[in-house]
Amino acid sequence: MATKEDILNKIQILITHHFKTPEEAYRFFDKDSDGKLKKDEIIELLKRAEINGFIRGIVASKLIEGYDKSGDEYVDWDEFKAAISKIQKT
Repeated sequence: MATKEDILNKIQILITHHFKTPEEAYRFFDKDSDGKLKKDEIIELLKRAEINGFIRGIVASKLIEGYDKSGDEYVDWDEFKAAISKIQKT
């Protein structure tokens, strides 16, 4: 099973190699343009980051749990920026 570091590294690679900015990545995965990443949108991000299908749902839930500071069970832009900032430091 992939470690937390492996998963975060794959997300960083996806964002830095396929998008000009983290904001562009966020807008791409925010399919309904509501300003919040829902679990299914995060699962799509994980799929594109080549995270194993078996654990995508678990990882998406853990990402929401870890980075959703507002408690609404979504990841908004500010929360996403904070997550990306932490990923880039690892």
